[in-house]
Amino acid sequence: MAADSRTEDYPQEIDEQLTGFDSSVSSVKAMLEQLMSMPRNELLQKLDPLDQAKLDLMSAYTLNSLFWMYLVTQGMNPREHGIKQELERIRTYMNKVKEITDKKKAARVDKGAASRFIRNALYEPDEKDSKKKTASKKAADTKPDGPQGKRPKQS
Repeated sequence: MAADSRTEDYPQEIDEQLTGFDSSVSSVKAMLEQLMSMPRNELLQKLDPLDQAKLDLMSAYTLNSLFWMYLVTQGMNPREHGIKQELERIRTYMNKVKEITDKKKAARVDKGAASRFIRNALYEPDEKDSKKKTASKKAADTKPDGPQGKRPKQS
């Protein structure tokens, strides 16, 4: 009976949207509880500076987004409020952190290996080297392939 009165308060078309919103709020609440369960100083000590910046930006963006939603629920237009500029400012910093992260992940060139690769790919043997190789090949070709002759016994 309680479910029937609940659906009578609002149109049926938005029931799915409200259910989705409720599950989203529940997941945000669970994440915030997990984040708030550990003291912030301990959490920051475990992270490197880049991850600390990501955490700070995520926290600021989350709080400002929640304030945006609060303004909407109060009937105010958040686009005319200063929160819009704050969210844009945080997004620019998030993009800067993303660029830094992408630069860290980018492939690095091993200059020594690259120079060896190029040197060996462009290698041209000198005439002296080629003469030595052909002389050694000729010497190998002139050796008899058959069994060696018997030596006479010395007495």
